[in-house]
Amino acid sequence: MDYEGITFRGSRNGQIHKERFFRQNLKSDEVVIQITHSGICGTDLHFMHADIVLGHEGVGVVREVGESCKTLRVGDRVGWGYTYWSCGRCSACLTGHESYCPIAGKYGAHHLDQGSFGSLAIKPEQWVFRIPDGIESKYAAPLLCGGATVFSPMVEFLKPTDRVGIVGVGGLGHLAIQFAAKMGCDVVAFSSTEVKREDAISLGAREFYATNNVADYTTLNVAKPLDSLIIATGAEHLDFSNYYKLLKPVATVIPLTISFEPMVVPTIPTITNGIKIAGTTPSGILIMIQTLEFAERNNIRPIIQEFPMTEDGIMDAMARLKNGDIRYRAVLSWQLLEELP
Repeated sequence: MDYEGITFRGSRNGQIHKERFFRQNLKSDEVVIQITHSGICGTDLHFMHADIVLGHEGVGVVREVGESCKTLRVGDRVGWGYTYWSCGRCSACLTGHESYCPIAGKYGAHHLDQGSFGSLAIKPEQWVFRIPDGIESKYAAPLLCGGATVFSPMVEFLKPTDRVGIVGVGGLGHLAIQFAAKMGCDVVAFSSTEVKREDAISLGAREFYATNNVADYTTLNVAKPLDSLIIATGAEHLDFSNYYKLLKPVATVIPLTISFEPMVVPTIPTITNGIKIAGTTPSGILIMIQTLEFAERNNIRPIIQEFPMTEDGIMDAMARLKNGDIRYRAVLSWQLLEELP
């Protein structure tokens, strides 16, 4: 059987081009997904100038399953994220950290002819996740990367008794506030200005501090020191020496955002205070499932802006994301169009 769908590719000049996706066969462990929604992630901006199909926060409906598929059925509402495949045999895979598999298939390096910016995707069943009934598809899409990105390190490094500082109230930060608060943590939000104070408090932060033009962060009069600090904004621009003044000894700093510039931290305070800097990505199949289930159970939802799944819709959304004008996650939808693919 032949499979054909619409795709939207990046290009050298940063323009989005509508093309076609073709496959002539379905592997026994793969499922065919009719895409209905896609989140837009900051990583998509990095690949906008590459000749690949964009998108990795896909949600849709299963239309066909391979003969060896065991868990998914036609009609299931499903999604997928950044990682598409892993070997299943290395130490990372055997300990539930499949995304760290040395040969893992990931967005931007594999499956370049398909992505979530499109109408059709064919993915291995193991890396496709059923969307809980209580989460609408448009809200599920950002959870498949942004949600898992913030929840994964929380499961590993945080306790319900922790005071957690979250730097940046944006695409990742507004999700991090919700997940940390629902875990029982005492959440403290930091942003450059007062603009997002009301949002941060309504999402679950108990304290909010604006840092713009503050020379010494001790003058913010933060109520108590922090057990951990989650960086949900560009870490390369942060004054870590100032944030270190707010941390307890042996605190953990968790940078989440992707940057190609070096992150500069003060060496002596890091060593003498036992500060741990924890690199992390959504680490495996189980955490993807747990992210969706936890979000449904605790009514965690991204704040989204929807755009049509068209060349113009994608260009508009990407431009707004680049300019920092999205509040707080952009979602592409076929359902905004009169004619579905």
